Amino acid sequence: MSFDPDWARNAGALQQLWAQAWGQMLQAYKPVDVGALATSMQPLQAVSFSPERLAQLQQEYLDGVRELWGRNWGTAALQPSDDRRFSAGSWSSNPVSAFTVSAYELQARTLRAMTDAVQADEKTRERIRFGVEQYLAASAPSNFLAFNVEAQKKALQTQGESLAQGMANLLKDIQQGHISMTDESQFEVGTNVATTEGAVVYQNALFQLIEYKPLTAKVHERPFLMVPPCINKYYILDLQPDNSLIRYAVQQGQRTFVVSWRNPDMTLADKTWDDYIEDAVIEAIETVKAITGAAQINALGFCVGGTMLATALAVLAARGDDSVASSTFLTTLIDFTETGVLDVFIDENFVRLRELQMGQGGLMKGQDLASTFSFLRPNDLVWNYVVGNYLKGETPPAFDLLYWNCDSTNLPGPYYAWYLRNFYLENRLVQPGGVTVCGEKIDLAQVKLPVYIYGSREDHIVPIGGAYASTQVLPGKKRFVMGASGHIAGVINPPARKKRSHWLREDGKFPREVDAWIKGATEHPGSWWEDWAAWLKGHGGRQIAAPKAYGKAPRYKALEAAPGSYVRQKA
Repeated sequence: MSFDPDWARNAGALQQLWAQAWGQMLQAYKPVDVGALATSMQPLQAVSFSPERLAQLQQEYLDGVRELWGRNWGTAALQPSDDRRFSAGSWSSNPVSAFTVSAYELQARTLRAMTDAVQADEKTRERIRFGVEQYLAASAPSNFLAFNVEAQKKALQTQGESLAQGMANLLKDIQQGHISMTDESQFEVGTNVATTEGAVVYQNALFQLIEYKPLTAKVHERPFLMVPPCINKYYILDLQPDNSLIRYAVQQGQRTFVVSWRNPDMTLADKTWDDYIEDAVIEAIETVKAITGAAQINALGFCVGGTMLATALAVLAARGDDSVASSTFLTTLIDFTETGVLDVFIDENFVRLRELQMGQGGLMKGQDLASTFSFLRPNDLVWNYVVGNYLKGETPPAFDLLYWNCDSTNLPGPYYAWYLRNFYLENRLVQPGGVTVCGEKIDLAQVKLPVYIYGSREDHIVPIGGAYASTQVLPGKKRFVMGASGHIAGVINPPARKKRSHWLREDGKFPREVDAWIKGATEHPGSWWEDWAAWLKGHGGRQIAAPKAYGKAPRYKALEAAPGSYVRQKA
């Protein structure tokens, strides 16, 4: 695009076009279901303030305003902000930007203090806090071209090219329906993500079963099945060869199978939790046994996949079926007492609304789910990209994990609504006989197999206390490990990178609260993968010759090469 030397005239037109496009995006891109969110965010009780505390906050705010207006904004020695959004020197060196940031920070301090002063039950306070943080994240001066001195500087340096590119980025994101977090053109499933060699050996309407090619001459006689969350694509476990948990398991001599979920369309809009347990998780277990000839297998569940696996194990236990010899649970909620930030949404009104919308059929759209999770960390996963992509005209760098994060999946409405009510709202999975699944009354006390339980210390989706709570529910021999970092980065932490730490406790004690467990735990540098691999090896049985072919003819033959076709389906 060519520009008149007097670029300011063009920049003004571009800003006007940018504003128009931004308005179109707000109409076209709805980050969350507004009706559901409004219902879920209603206060649970009337809120009030102590008159004395409110008067104190008002006085502090007025004092702040007076100090703000009395400050000498012409000085060159303004203190940079501690907020990384405004820490660049250009913010403090520009009097207008520095004043805007200071006014914003005064407002933020006051609103947060008012939130802390609310007299209400804790859940109502958390809802108010969540709403305030969303407002503060959206209203930050860095999000607006009129105040963002870094974006203005770049526009001047590029003679308006950054504004033109920003508008092009905005229009592209409107068309694709989500904010670009990475350069998605740099990735292709099966080409440079999800590349571990294998084949699809079984499929039905809900999933494909992938068997991976052995990388060792011998494998353990008990095969290993991974059940990833159906809320995302399975290849979070197989991003790149050097950070693939799937490849790592294969390298350890595990004959490895993985469930690859179909991305539901309207043909699956009536599928229930029971369907996914019986016709997917239990079906996968039985299929792996049939292919390998093994009497028992080892299994792993990740996040919601772990909740589904725990449910399936309880169903099998009720039937007297011990097909699974051991189970690994990664960042999994079984006891839903502590559900972290997601609890802010969940109450009777919200769940009832979802049941009315889709409890008897329909889809929970993948983009709505993905956007909801992004807005749990709005500065990092939303507004950071608004500023970079649109105000500065930048292309975000290629990052495999964020590519996966944008590859959203739908959920069948009946499945989703049942899960919300029975687990998130009523926590019935841990109640003996609390739910009936696949015709069986569930009692986790009957799931007596050995388990390996992993939780991430900074996880905001499955808090460390929520992951640890499984140790109080599952009666078999247990090993618990806590890793550093969050829900994904804590799990995908290969040993070769020598990053982060993990904590173990060898005395076999599992006190009721996770903080008490942590006090007796020892920190170990690096990944938890090696500890887990040694544990899994102990449950793998003897070593046998690795198979020379996929599946088992004639019924279970290779249908197509991994990663298969289901994982390529878009929401």
